Order: sequence, then C-alpha cells, then structure tokens
Amino acid sequence: MRQPAGPVTRNVRRVPYNLGMSVFEEKREELEKYEFMMGVPRGRLAVTMDLITDAMAFVGQHGVYCQSQRWPGKPVMDIQIIMKQLAEAKELVQSVMQELKPKT
Repeated sequence: MRQPAGPVTRNVRRVPYNLGMSVFEEKREELEKYEFMMGVPRGRLAVTMDLITDAMAFVGQHGVYCQSQRWPGKPVMDIQIIMKQLAEAKELVQSVMQELKPKT
C-alpha cells in the first residue's frame, strides 16, 4: 500500500490568520478604557497607536536578525521600508489626535 506524500490532514479546518476576532472584540477592554478617558474617536486612535507601536517593536526585533549584507548593521531594505511606513502612519494618527483634542 502506498503512503501519503505529506501529513494526513483529514477533518482539519484551516482558519486564515486574519479571520479571527474583530479588533473590537479582541481589544474590548483597552478600547473601553481609552474611549472613557478620551472619547470614542481619540480613544480608538490611542489603541491604534498602541497597535502600531507594537508592530514597530516586532519589526524592529526582526530587523536585528535580518541584517543587510550591503550595509552591515542596518536591517534589510524591506524592513527599513516597513519601519518608515509605520512611523509615518503613527505620525499621521498623532496629528489626528491633536486635531480632535478639545480646544480650551
């Protein structure tokens, strides 16, 4: 009898990584806390800032291990581009938070 080529995966339901809980379910406690302190728009932006900051930390850690051969001590180009994009997104979110800040 012939053996299967790969692992047997009968009756296994594969769920793509991005179809899990909604961000509103997953970050419910953080959203409630920040929305109470700052109002809904600024609270949601504050949680967004936290998510961007966490993503920057993960990408930065990855950059330590993926060094450019062309420029030793610097991350590979795709990581540099991702970090730049995240930093720019964070700057834009910060500017929106400032615009939404109550004028006193």
